[in-house]
Amino acid sequence: MARAAGVRDLARRQLLDDIVAFLIDHELEISEANLAVVLGICSGSNIALAKKVTDRRAAGLPVTQAWLDEQSRGGEDSIGRIADKLERSLESFAATSRSARDTAAQYNSEMQVHVEKAGEAEEQEQIQTLTTLARAMLERTQHLEQEMHRSEREAAKLRSSLAKARRDADHDHLTGLPNRRAFEGLLEHHLRDAQKNLEPLSVALCDVDNFKRINDTHGHDTGDRVLQAVAKALAKITDDNCHVARHGGEEFVMLFRGDGKTEALQRLDEVREAFGERNFVNRRTDEPIGKITFSGGVADVFAYPSARDALKAADVALYAAKEQGRNRIVAAD
Repeated sequence: MARAAGVRDLARRQLLDDIVAFLIDHELEISEANLAVVLGICSGSNIALAKKVTDRRAAGLPVTQAWLDEQSRGGEDSIGRIADKLERSLESFAATSRSARDTAAQYNSEMQVHVEKAGEAEEQEQIQTLTTLARAMLERTQHLEQEMHRSEREAAKLRSSLAKARRDADHDHLTGLPNRRAFEGLLEHHLRDAQKNLEPLSVALCDVDNFKRINDTHGHDTGDRVLQAVAKALAKITDDNCHVARHGGEEFVMLFRGDGKTEALQRLDEVREAFGERNFVNRRTDEPIGKITFSGGVADVFAYPSARDALKAADVALYAAKEQGRNRIVAAD
């Protein structure tokens, strides 16, 4: 028994060592979500994802936070479907409430007429009894009408809250940028239009250089402000045909409609160069952080079978930029 327990302890320690090594080797944040995903990979409980990781590493490609998030996500589309269903239910409920309220109001008006007529013949005991009953019924229907009004107002508030929740679901709370889910919708829309109008279309992936070191040295609050600063710098060049979103972790994704790979690279490189001239300071300690840079990879969407393949090519180019010394933008082959 003792020997079996010892073997189990060794296996558990080995699993923990494997998880820690995986997170460090791939420069992944130590978060609840990452621990759960990496546990599935290292323990073999998520065989499909473990195989994808093995294949990716065999191909010499990096296991980035953005890639891991993309592989492990799966609930975003279902959230949208649930929201759509809830919205339809709310509209149906509101319509039913309005209909019931209108019916109650009409019934009240008719009942009021009957009560007034019956009240004119108070000498008749039967009529008086009818009047009393009718008045009681009138009070109850008036109460029902008020409840319908209240229900309709509550339904309106729920619809408003749902609309806000859906807007929030498409935005990154830290940077204020659209998130990856929203970007995928933008990419699909502009891909169709660019194909229709025979316009060039490019995508880019950007990643803050040595971001883990910034977090470890100066704290996560400083890291958050760095991400906000990069987001603001990239957002300055956006317009109706140029979009930026937070792709996950310290990675951002951009879409350039009307710009080929060379033009998109030049625009992004100008942002990189200007941003790299800035000096940052830790607000909490006033300790200089120095210059902060980012690297990027750019790909021509129509040079690949699909937009997803173009994003993968941009990711490979980003990895090449890191390998070449960081603080540079590289075009995909």
